[in-house]
Amino acid sequence: MKRTNRTLFIHNTARGRIKFLLLALFAFQGLQAQKLFPAPSAIETHKGTFSYDEVSAKCVRTTISKSLPAIGIEYSDEAYQLEITPDSIFIDATSAKGAFYARQAIKQLARHERGKIRCCRIYSSPRYAWRGFMLDESRHFFGKEKVKQYLDLMALLHLNVFHWHLTDEPGWRIEIKKYPKLTEIGAVGNWHDAQAAPQFYTQDDIREIVAYAAERQIMVVPEFDMPGHATAVCRAYPEVSGGGEGRWKHFTFHPCKEETYRFISDVLDEIVALFPAPYIHIGGDEVHYGNQNWFTDPEIQNFIKEKGLINETGLEHYFIRRAADLVAAKGKKMIGWDEIVDAGISPSKALVMWWRHDRKYQLLKALEQGYQVVLTPRRPLYGDFVQDASHKVGRYWDGFNPLQDIYAFPEPISHLFKGYEDQILGMQFTLWTERIADGKRLDFMTFPRLIALAESAWTSPKEKDWSRFCMRLPSFLEYLKEQGIYYFDVVHPQETPEPGGPEKADVLQNG
Repeated sequence: MKRTNRTLFIHNTARGRIKFLLLALFAFQGLQAQKLFPAPSAIETHKGTFSYDEVSAKCVRTTISKSLPAIGIEYSDEAYQLEITPDSIFIDATSAKGAFYARQAIKQLARHERGKIRCCRIYSSPRYAWRGFMLDESRHFFGKEKVKQYLDLMALLHLNVFHWHLTDEPGWRIEIKKYPKLTEIGAVGNWHDAQAAPQFYTQDDIREIVAYAAERQIMVVPEFDMPGHATAVCRAYPEVSGGGEGRWKHFTFHPCKEETYRFISDVLDEIVALFPAPYIHIGGDEVHYGNQNWFTDPEIQNFIKEKGLINETGLEHYFIRRAADLVAAKGKKMIGWDEIVDAGISPSKALVMWWRHDRKYQLLKALEQGYQVVLTPRRPLYGDFVQDASHKVGRYWDGFNPLQDIYAFPEPISHLFKGYEDQILGMQFTLWTERIADGKRLDFMTFPRLIALAESAWTSPKEKDWSRFCMRLPSFLEYLKEQGIYYFDVVHPQETPEPGGPEKADVLQNG
């Protein structure tokens, strides 16, 4: 294609530094077979190659401006335009985020082409603002180095939210200095071994990981589960327990005691100080699995009457509203699973994660009420579901979650949010770890499905193409192998046998 209006000049920034600006106006051709993940909006290939090494990497020229010069209008602050010529690489981006993703693309191209990058022009802009991965470390703990490895891979794939599930029934995994028993007692055990030695992250660990993520343009969102899934907390501090029955003796917080809300507020103070993200996830799901004591406890029953709450579900919603107020008082916005839609919280105070794929009406209800929504339905975006009919360990229920289903999402349900597209903040791959006890199985259940999620969350529907994705995938799988990641080989499944996992009956449905 003929180039037009190509101008190179020098511009002095406000701080006196010199930046090289390249303005290029061109029409992009169709997507070529470049091995990039996620697929960009357009690629135009040219003759020639650029030799990329540590020296040349320092010579990449970057421009940050409010608009991308190829089109001349404003885009997402994560968008970028990349031009590779035989002697230079030029990045145009609307923010440091976009420039970062451009450099991730360069890394991929350099590796795939063994340092000889074919000359091209690339334009790329995200479909969704929230492109997330959730890791459950309450049920099984994986440690700082594994988390960092995943953050590196997330960055390469342009994923920008790490949802960190740090508290639940089996274990509490974050140091809270005011309440040391949370780690002395609450961190003991995991999903398959209730007496396992305590495992948790110190506050210094948390700061280190949050900073590591920030360097990679990843926001870390912590989850502090309430009012259900609070067993580890209530083991450590039974005075805030709302009871339960059977194996879930301390499943809920006590919903009536002011002591409970003071405790939560104190814990939130320390969490907020560690996580600069504007969100705190409070769970809010599956309370009915362990709130049996609420139906018989005289104090709780009297409280329901005094507050005019009608029943135990009303009490659950009361608790969620109190939690939302506490989070808001800390200067944060609450996130909850889709049960919170019924609690009567202002959309200005809460973000909803839709997880119950069989309750589409809950998604519609959230949108109609004005909530922003992150799509993470268990079918197909839960990573604890098996990904192939031959696999034996993991969840099936009403089906499983193969790679193609993740790649196709969310188009099969897009009719549900027609007219509400602006409220769909993004999508997330959610990995519960009941059946995942070690890094090998964690890798196997995550990859390559996280790659498909990343492309679906970034790439526009018109540029998504399953056959092209499959053609590009082997190159990224080879990279994963080099990094020591034990992925599931969808092409040659016999080459990657399914790792074993802890066998224990499923009781709860979500987290």
